[in-house]
Amino acid sequence: MYDVIVIGAGVSGSASARELSRYNLNTLVLERDEDVCCGTSKANSAIAHAGFDAEVGSLMAKLNVEGNLMMDELSKDLDFSFKRIGSLVVCMNERDRGALEDLMARGVANGVQDLRIVERKELEEMEPNISNEAVMALFAPTGGIVCPFDLNLAMAENAVDNGVKFQFDTQVTGFRKENDLWVVETNKGELTAKYIVNAAGVFADTLHNMVSENKMKITPRKGEYCLLDKTTGGFVNHTIFQLPDKMGKGVLVTPTVHGNTLVGPTSLDIEDKEATSTTQDGLDTVIAKSSRTVKNLPMRQVITSFSGLRAHEAGHEFIIGEVADAKNFIDCAGIESPGLTSAPAIGKMVAGIVAELANAELKSDFIGTRVGIIDPKKLTKAEQMALIQEKPAYGNIICRCEMVTEGEIIDAITRPLGAKSLDGVKRRTRSGMGRCQGGFCAPRVMEIISREKNMDIAEVTKSGGNSKLIVGVNKDTI
Repeated sequence: MYDVIVIGAGVSGSASARELSRYNLNTLVLERDEDVCCGTSKANSAIAHAGFDAEVGSLMAKLNVEGNLMMDELSKDLDFSFKRIGSLVVCMNERDRGALEDLMARGVANGVQDLRIVERKELEEMEPNISNEAVMALFAPTGGIVCPFDLNLAMAENAVDNGVKFQFDTQVTGFRKENDLWVVETNKGELTAKYIVNAAGVFADTLHNMVSENKMKITPRKGEYCLLDKTTGGFVNHTIFQLPDKMGKGVLVTPTVHGNTLVGPTSLDIEDKEATSTTQDGLDTVIAKSSRTVKNLPMRQVITSFSGLRAHEAGHEFIIGEVADAKNFIDCAGIESPGLTSAPAIGKMVAGIVAELANAELKSDFIGTRVGIIDPKKLTKAEQMALIQEKPAYGNIICRCEMVTEGEIIDAITRPLGAKSLDGVKRRTRSGMGRCQGGFCAPRVMEIISREKNMDIAEVTKSGGNSKLIVGVNKDTI
């Protein structure tokens, strides 16, 4: 029996859980996958959008700007990576100046600060690799970049610190009402709660339609990306967008907080809510379209490609609120771009709705901060030596590409909501995210997971479920 069950441990669900943990409410988060940040939240542009694109007066515009303004303080409180580098929307033709000015006017109306149009000369100074055809750009200094894994994990871990429980590998199969309570039917039995928060990403319509006669349709909008090696760090200094169209903000080129260059995404509406494979056509599109805004993009330095699914609703608007014909069932649906940026504000809004319905009181002992995994690379030499003296595992390099130590991997596994798979360790430490993409470190990480979780190494998975990597042992009869 819970006061609140949040369904979905992506960035919106985790933000909602953290904000709900401010109140005297018994809260549980259900996640169908094996970890937090396994859906849209792990495969996106990693951008903190300024807020100039959303329609004036929309909930999307309001929460985008609010979430953006929360990022600086939140990143310090919860110890995750965020940089306010600014963004540029590049215009390739003088005849499109009016559209760029309209975009700026929309941003001003949305409350975005310090927007201005920069002409060719200044644009070239800001971005030496800008296309020779670029004539002007809308500059938004409040735009930024963030590590989506860090943000999601930080909010989830902080929620746990404040009493929220998480249950993984649990898929919701139905709901029924009993005495004004919601009974949640899952593949692991039934759970009961007074309030439900539906933050299930591309599956939010499936859950909504189980309880409401007013049907919802979420279309998975697929976006494919290329990630370039850290040797390309500094190729661009800002997030570079193209003029938006009805399918979104186009293919962007941006630095990442970790020093890589990210290019993408495509934008293709599909039906399959689990189709996250990349395609030759998609990657060709990324390469062709990115070359319109920047020149000499070093695509030979691609180290991996990936795709993600955005939860697109036809109205292109966040759907947040109590369902009209399903009392105490709160939707948090249609959370597509700028959902990552908006997440902190979305969490506040969702928690506020639940708290008002429940007449909940704030805690007096809420813990507002969280300390992330220690990164020895950010310490001074003296601090590194002291750390290794105290914990020798921090002197043992496991991932050579990203210089990740055994100590960091142990912390990732043993901390609250600890990693249980290779991908779980990767998202928390970047082990396996470098040039060799885990070719060297994966077996050693598996050994550490096996040891720390006291499990057979053959049971260690790439990403939970049936994604086992070991199918047999060489010379196992000797």
